[in-house]
Amino acid sequence: MTNSTDKKIVGKTFKGTVVSDKMDKTVVVEVATFKQHAKYGKFQTRHKKFKAHDEANTCKVGDVVTIKEVKPISKDKNFIVIK
Repeated sequence: MTNSTDKKIVGKTFKGTVVSDKMDKTVVVEVATFKQHAKYGKFQTRHKKFKAHDEANTCKVGDVVTIKEVKPISKDKNFIVIK
C-alpha cells in the first residue's frame, strides 16, 4: 500500500507575475504566452490569470513566481506557488 504523499505530482508549470495578493493564502498570477496566429501568422502575447495557493503569504504584487498545477485546492485554485 502506497502513501498518498509518495506519489509524484504531475502537472504544468508556469512562470508569471503576481497581480493581486489581497486574499489570505492566495495570490493571482498573470501568465503571458507568446503565440503565433494560426491563419495570419502574426505573433501575439496572450495573458491568463490563475489563482495559486501561497501558504506563508510571502508573495507581493510584482513578484515573478513559478506556479505548479496540483489537484484542486478549492473551487478556483488548482496551482501552488513553488518559486
